[in-house]
Amino acid sequence: MTVRTPAVARTPRIGLVAGGLGAYWPQFPELLPQLRRSAARVTERMREFDAEVVDVGFISDAQEGAEAAEKLRAADCDLIVGFLTTYMTATMLVPVAQRAGAPVLLINLQPTPSMDHASFDTGQWLAYCGACPLPEMANAFERVGVPFRSVSGHLEDERAWARIGRWIRAAGVRSVLRNGRHGLMGHLYPGMYDVSTDLTMVPASLGGHVEVLEFDDLRVRVEQVGDGELAAKLHETREVFELADSVAEDDLRWAARVSAGLDRLVADFDLDSLAYYHRGLDAEIHERLGAGMILGSSLLTARGVPACGEYELRTSLAMLIADRLGAGGSFTELQALDFAAGVVEMGHDGPGHLAISARKPLLRGLGVYHGKRGWGVSVEFDVRHGPVTLVGMGQSREGRYRLVAAEGEVVPGPHLEIGNTTSRVDFGRDPGEWTDDWSASGVGHHWALATGRLLPDLRALAGLTGLELVEVPG
Repeated sequence: MTVRTPAVARTPRIGLVAGGLGAYWPQFPELLPQLRRSAARVTERMREFDAEVVDVGFISDAQEGAEAAEKLRAADCDLIVGFLTTYMTATMLVPVAQRAGAPVLLINLQPTPSMDHASFDTGQWLAYCGACPLPEMANAFERVGVPFRSVSGHLEDERAWARIGRWIRAAGVRSVLRNGRHGLMGHLYPGMYDVSTDLTMVPASLGGHVEVLEFDDLRVRVEQVGDGELAAKLHETREVFELADSVAEDDLRWAARVSAGLDRLVADFDLDSLAYYHRGLDAEIHERLGAGMILGSSLLTARGVPACGEYELRTSLAMLIADRLGAGGSFTELQALDFAAGVVEMGHDGPGHLAISARKPLLRGLGVYHGKRGWGVSVEFDVRHGPVTLVGMGQSREGRYRLVAAEGEVVPGPHLEIGNTTSRVDFGRDPGEWTDDWSASGVGHHWALATGRLLPDLRALAGLTGLELVEVPG
């Protein structure tokens, strides 16, 4: 049996092809060796990224371009990078763009920031002429129906390499989404129209697979948890969390047992994310399972398998995007507005992303979960202070998914002590006006709260996936 590498663990595969016009080589004998040195430097820099680089070499004419296209198509790349070392015709790269089955990024990186105009001859100038074919490529790509994107700079231009890295990270997220397996367990929280979604729109908008699960799939695995697994999970819990005095030992052991069962569920169904909800009734087993999910879901999220409640499939996908960008991504909703401090308070009862907590997260015992049946333990923390990005997955009237994002800053201040993740976010404007604009974006009830400023990365992801990106200003 073939064992699948989890999508969250898969590094993007980047195809690389460099080229220039072969007619120049006999005219300027020193040009091709110089361009090959530039191409080797690009290959070296590309290999520094967290990606697998498939380098198919240097092309000089349309025939070699077609051969490179076939090699790249067979390599099943997530992004193709075409290095324009000097002028080259569109016919050399159009086959690559059409046949490779992946988005294409063209890079124009001249050897140094500027030419030595007084001493350069034609051959030396041509080594700086990678910008020359860019308009030609853009026009040709438009006419054959291939999206165009490019980065221009010089070989050691860190601004240009930062932009290239952004496209590579976006390709990695696209790969995670296209290869991901997303669990959806239980049923919709009654009445939440905004959460309801057509499961077919996940592969239609992002790729990947949705695995529909029953809470009985979890029940049988929780029943199989042995004493050793339970002891290990209790030990992990006490290492990761500070335990409040309100935590009852029986509730903690139950949450740990459910967590161990969740680990089995994720492994057995090969999941990269999970969204869940079950209402239950009168303390029967399914209600107890639903109430016991918070600990295990938080631990899963911290290790890169986002898990969120209220059947929020689109938000578990947003959390996965944020996590793959290295920014965490904690299950979040609006909680209150502090007009005196000028901040928006947001977070959630239930699972949070422990890796982005400002302190050791607290496990608090609750006798009731507001709006939900059951009781048990819940997670309480504040996201690390500093820049943050809200990442949501909305859905249009036509059913299409869209990214919704906003940048702000988590600032210190008072927090409720009720077993919720809570952060105070300053968007640099009136919190009421910001809340109106955020709500009007079509984001839905929940989203991911991630660390850092992610808008440039999300713009690149939108460019590679075709998703609309709605940016709510701060």
